[in-house]
Amino acid sequence: MSDSISDFLTIIRNAYGANKDTCSAKYSKIHRAIAQILKDEGYLKSVDEGEDSNGHKCLVLSLKYVDDTPALSGIKRVSRPGRRLYFQCTEIPRTLGGLGVGILTTSRGVLRDRDARQQNVGGELICSVW
Repeated sequence: MSDSISDFLTIIRNAYGANKDTCSAKYSKIHRAIAQILKDEGYLKSVDEGEDSNGHKCLVLSLKYVDDTPALSGIKRVSRPGRRLYFQCTEIPRTLGGLGVGILTTSRGVLRDRDARQQNVGGELICSVW
């Protein structure tokens, strides 16, 4: 059993740890949605689609640094295949007291925790970013 979302988050975490400018990951709609939220929140410079050496579709992520310090200091998978965590809109936990971002899958798509509370929807908490 493998968890493609954990693999995706690990690629980003390792690329920041190695001070890379870009990284590429396997393409899927949920990976694209997570990457777009990270870009909107200022953790990534850009998100582009490309092809790997075998001609398969992939995501090319440009990492963001502020004075040689990574914009993203932590990313953690919350809900995993062995333990799914679902929250109602009133129970969604705040990451670092609201300084971080929680990413959820809801009936209205992949949303930030703030947007899920505003739209009054709950869902599965995929990961927390700070």
